[in-house]
Amino acid sequence: MSLDEKIADGLFTGADAAERCVPTGVQSLRELRRRRALVLGLNAATYAGFVALFAYLLAHGGFTPLDGLLLLAFGLSTPWTILGFWNAVIGLWLLHGPGDPRRSVYPFAGKASDDASITARVAVVMALRNEDPERAFARLRTMRAELDRSGEGERFTWFILSDTTLDAVAGAEEALFRAWREELGPSPRLHYRRRSDNIGFKAGNIRDFVDRWGDEHELMLVLDADSLLGASTILRLVRIMQANPMLGILQSLVVGMPSRSAFARIFQFGMRHGMRSYTMGASWWAGDCGPYWGHNAVIRIAPFRAHCALPVLPGRGPLAGHILSHDQIEAVLMRRAGYEVRVLPEETESYEENPPHLTEFTRRDLRWCQGNMQYWRLLAMPGLKPMSRFQIAWAILMYVGAFAWVLFMVLATLKVFDVERADTPFPAGLGLTLFAVTFLMSLAPKLAGLLDVLLRPDERRRYGGAGRVLAGALLEFPFSVLLGPVVALRIAIFMVGLAFGRTVTWEAQARDAERLSWRTALRGLWPQFLFAVLMGGVLYAFAPAALVWAVPVLAGLLGAAPFAVLTAEPAVGRWLARRGLCATPEEQVPPPCLAAQDPAGRPAPAAA
Repeated sequence: MSLDEKIADGLFTGADAAERCVPTGVQSLRELRRRRALVLGLNAATYAGFVALFAYLLAHGGFTPLDGLLLLAFGLSTPWTILGFWNAVIGLWLLHGPGDPRRSVYPFAGKASDDASITARVAVVMALRNEDPERAFARLRTMRAELDRSGEGERFTWFILSDTTLDAVAGAEEALFRAWREELGPSPRLHYRRRSDNIGFKAGNIRDFVDRWGDEHELMLVLDADSLLGASTILRLVRIMQANPMLGILQSLVVGMPSRSAFARIFQFGMRHGMRSYTMGASWWAGDCGPYWGHNAVIRIAPFRAHCALPVLPGRGPLAGHILSHDQIEAVLMRRAGYEVRVLPEETESYEENPPHLTEFTRRDLRWCQGNMQYWRLLAMPGLKPMSRFQIAWAILMYVGAFAWVLFMVLATLKVFDVERADTPFPAGLGLTLFAVTFLMSLAPKLAGLLDVLLRPDERRRYGGAGRVLAGALLEFPFSVLLGPVVALRIAIFMVGLAFGRTVTWEAQARDAERLSWRTALRGLWPQFLFAVLMGGVLYAFAPAALVWAVPVLAGLLGAAPFAVLTAEPAVGRWLARRGLCATPEEQVPPPCLAAQDPAGRPAPAAA
């Protein structure tokens, strides 16, 4: 019997288990180290091969200082692609190989009985800031009604934590709260609190809750304004937490709700497939040092309160002060305290809304970018696990990689002015191969997710058949190709602005499908158009043969404004919905929690 099998069967206990196992006792530390070493080896070998091959291509005709900068930009932009590829490959193997991922990836979930009584006191907390209160309250009502029907509702208390600054919105929140509380009668288990300031942003809002009410509850389910979970998912998460006292944070795999917006609809179709195998593969080796995404997760309050207070970064400027991207830092602090952080890598009834158009999507991304750039000053926090430091560095690299990719485009364009002396023809075939392989590897998570669906008859049926799955994929593919350069350039420009003190504010997100005017699109996306004109002009004048290589990038940048207007057009979203394109399973057969909402996320006429 292997060590992991002995652990899974409970043959190690007490001090022996503490030395050999993760805190929950479900996996051996030695096995996790082996997995991490394997993933490190695969990524390092792939990365070294890519860098060596690109250096060989650059050295043709002599290696110049510009070549050195190109190699640096390439080296910074490719790690995300490589790790995404291997996570997807590993995840697909786990889903369709001979083993059982429930045993090898998330055995902690197997400790929980499906019919176990809820004994923990659970707080359901929704953080609001200038959001549509009717929509937010409707989702809370739906979740509470489902839990009450399950017979376990008495163990849950509901909190609306408002940081709203607009008096009209706050008045609507208070009116909806009073009406709901009156409906519930005595012992409503419902609370509303509005802060007079926004200290610490969302993390400060949650911190205020745990300081005031934390002693009264053992667990909290953290929700954003757009969160919606079915009762079966909430109960499963709570039962897993009850069965694993050393599990500090349990993150659900969040998927997008059906949307009227063409942009959100297409984006979340690709994102959903991209997350399927990727999350399974990443969870296989991340193990006890998993991610926390800030919402749709259950947290153990006592260690969170004691150990997960965020530092306030000293100094001035956009990277000082309170941390915007709080979730990953709270996760590594929880792990430092001796508690596991895990993701449940299976699709359940755990939903969110995605931005309805391109400008809102990039606005959200810039807030995440600024928050992740604050992590530079947290890499050296004492006592962190090596995996936790890697996760912080990886979060930084996500945006550094986007900046490096744009820098690579600029340097590659300037390469036309670099004088080379070569006696042999440039190995164009080798260059094309490197380009094609890198591009295909970047698509690996989505391709693996699609293959996962197509290989399972029940999943194909949930999506409306293989034909609809493939038709959606064919639409999402050019969408993502056009979207990538636009977002990367927006991030790169913003990161330059960070160095000069530019910052973002945390405001309510737009969530409804709405028409985007040409003026708004051009005002926000003219830098993409100008960048493409300059890049294309230089290539056309000095190296026209290179234009074919740049077509995917130039097409996205030149067409950024029309792309934004078209994908925001509500009529386009309705057209896609009528034809079932990029439809998710919930659109085919909505679960009760979604059926209780109308397509805009408000209570359906029959909702209680």
